[in-house]
Amino acid sequence: MDEKLKIKISIADRVYPLTVELFQEEGLRSASKKIDVMMKQFEENYAVRDKQDVLAMCALQFASQVEQKQIDNTINGEETIERIKKLNALLDQYLDN
Repeated sequence: MDEKLKIKISIADRVYPLTVELFQEEGLRSASKKIDVMMKQFEENYAVRDKQDVLAMCALQFASQVEQKQIDNTINGEETIERIKKLNALLDQYLDN
């Protein structure tokens, strides 16, 4: 049976009540903390007073991190495929002899 948990997450001084799966709680709380830390960094380093702008900058930062990881995984996947092809060619040469 899936257990639902009612939690409250605070982001940008607003509280958001959520109903989540038990296994999601830790990730959501961690994400909330990371957002708040990043918001403070943006507010300290840039002349941004509007919370909406700071939240947009955070969203862009997190989204770009996800996109970069996907790009990196694609590149690593292509490199792995090339290595496998080379190994297969070496095995074919060895087995033919």
